[in-house]
Amino acid sequence: MHAGGTSTVVLMAKFDDFYKELEALVKSCTDDETMLKVEPDLESQIIRIFGERVSSLGRAKSGLVDASELAFTTAEHHPYWGLLYNACQIAKITLDKWESDLTREEIDEISWSLDELKNTCQKILANPHNNHAH
Repeated sequence: MHAGGTSTVVLMAKFDDFYKELEALVKSCTDDETMLKVEPDLESQIIRIFGERVSSLGRAKSGLVDASELAFTTAEHHPYWGLLYNACQIAKITLDKWESDLTREEIDEISWSLDELKNTCQKILANPHNNHAH
């Protein structure tokens, strides 16, 4: 294994150790009055902790923040950027208005994003991802 691989293994082991300590801490803090839900993705080195009153809507909004971050930081020349960006825009408007009515302006924005998704799909068909330099 090359030197970079060795340091990755060490970091993974440290993260796994951290997760084990966090698990013990969460168990020590939870009782009949406090419930926490821990969702580890150790391969990606992500641990999410949710309180007992988290809703599906709250979780969806939280997850969308991560996808939106990628969309906002990915260079526009990446062939899939437009797909992710416009899908996130549609999802954000939808989640923000989940419990209320969409305005005409919001529906127009969703419609525009749908058109952009179609345009991006056509561009991808014309020039597949494998034909782009990375």
